[in-house]
Amino acid sequence: MTTRRDFMKTSAALAALGAGGLPLPASAQSLELAKILCGFPPGGTSDAISRRIADKLRGNYATNVVVENKPGAGGQIAVTALRDSPADGSTLLLTPSSMLSIYPYVYKSLPYKPLEDVQPVSLACYFNHALGVGPAVPASVKTIKDFLAWSKANPERGNYGSPGAGSMPHLIVALLNKQAGSDLKHIPYRGSAPGIQDLLGGQISAMSSPVGDYLPYLKSGRLRLLAISGIERSPFVPDVPTYRQQGYPITVREWYGVFLPGKASPEVARRAAAYLQPALAQPDLVSSMAHVGMEVQSSSSQVLGDLLRSDAEEWRRLIRQIGFTPES
Repeated sequence: MTTRRDFMKTSAALAALGAGGLPLPASAQSLELAKILCGFPPGGTSDAISRRIADKLRGNYATNVVVENKPGAGGQIAVTALRDSPADGSTLLLTPSSMLSIYPYVYKSLPYKPLEDVQPVSLACYFNHALGVGPAVPASVKTIKDFLAWSKANPERGNYGSPGAGSMPHLIVALLNKQAGSDLKHIPYRGSAPGIQDLLGGQISAMSSPVGDYLPYLKSGRLRLLAISGIERSPFVPDVPTYRQQGYPITVREWYGVFLPGKASPEVARRAAAYLQPALAQPDLVSSMAHVGMEVQSSSSQVLGDLLRSDAEEWRRLIRQIGFTPES
C-alpha cells in the first residue's frame, strides 16, 4: 500500500515481458481440461471475470477451460478446494485478495493456510471500493465530512452497508470511524447486490462496495459517490475524490489474483503465467472488465507473492488499529 506506485511500475514491466511471450517449459504437456475455481455464485462480478479469462485460455492453455463455482464461507470453500486439487496446472483459482490477506485476521480459524496452500501465478485486475449514498441522504451531502455531520445530526440514520462483516469495504468504513471519531452503524449483507438494492430503496443511508457496483446507477442520479478508496481517483468516476483527498488517510485497493495449489511446481506456475499474461492483455478483455469497474493488470508470480505478503502485513496492522476482532 505504501509501495503501490513502485509495485505498479515493476508489475507493468514484468507483465510486458509476459505479453511478449514467456518461453514455455520444454516438458510442458498439453492439458485436455482445465478449470477455474470461483468462490462466488454465477452471475456476480467474480464469476464474470472468471468466465472472461476462461474464454481467453480455452484452446491454448487447455483444449477446454471451464469455470467451477464453489460459493460459500465468503470465498473460503474455493480456496480450500484449490488446496486439495491436483498440482498439474489443471485447476486454477481466481480470487479477490481478502480471502488471503484479510481473513487470517478477522476469522478465528481458516481451513487453509493463506501463504502456504496457494502458489501465485499472476495478478488479474484491481478495483477500488467506494462509499455511496442514496435517496435517504439529502442532496446537500456531497462529501465525507458532510455525511458524517449529517449522520451525527441524524443518529438513527447514520448507517452503512457492506458486502459482509470483515470484508474490505466494511473495514474501510470502520477505519473511517476510527479516524473521524464517528459512529456509523454497520449493516452487513450477503454480497453487494442486496445492499445496493436497499440503498436504492432508501432502507440504508450509505453503502461501501466495489465501484463497479454503482456504475449502472450513477448517470440516472439514483446513487452518488462520496469517496474512492484508492491512492488516486478512479478512471471510471474521475470526479469523485479519494478518502485521502478529503483528509482521511485511507488508501487501499483490492485485487484479484490467479493461483495454483501450493504444491504446484515452479515450472507449472511458469507455464500458467505464460498463457495468462498475454490473455489478460487482449483489448476486448480489458474493455469488458472496465464495464464492471476493473483495471486489468497482470504480473509475475514473484510480484504477486510479494504483494500478497505485504498486503497481509498491512491489513494485520490496520485491523489492530481498528480494534476489529472475530467477535466484533
